[in-house]
Amino acid sequence: QVQVVESGGGLVQPGDSLRLSCVVSRSIGNTNAAWYRQAPGKQRELVATLSTHDDTMYADFAKGRFTIVRDYAANTIYLQMNNLKPEDTAVYYCNNRQYWESSGFWGQGTQVTVSS
Repeated sequence: QVQVVESGGGLVQPGDSLRLSCVVSRSIGNTNAAWYRQAPGKQRELVATLSTHDDTMYADFAKGRFTIVRDYAANTIYLQMNNLKPEDTAVYYCNNRQYWESSGFWGQGTQVTVSS
């Protein structure tokens, strides 16, 4: 069973930055990666994706503020989040998927709270 563990969340003020980490218990080469988030009372939404070819895609709210990257040696996927806003408050989840896997593997999430 593949383990996915997110970390790096916390309580920050508007305008601050955070870097979320997602450690995967397998080689992340040739896998797709994604970050999602879920705010209280809302559905889980896509934040950013990173393909096997390192192509990236961002939700409109993330463009220009968030960056998804991977460290192959550390089997880790990062989400750098800058200029955080209160509406970014949510639990952030990482997903890692081989192309043949229907849903891939999820972590338990990490809480991000943006408040003054």
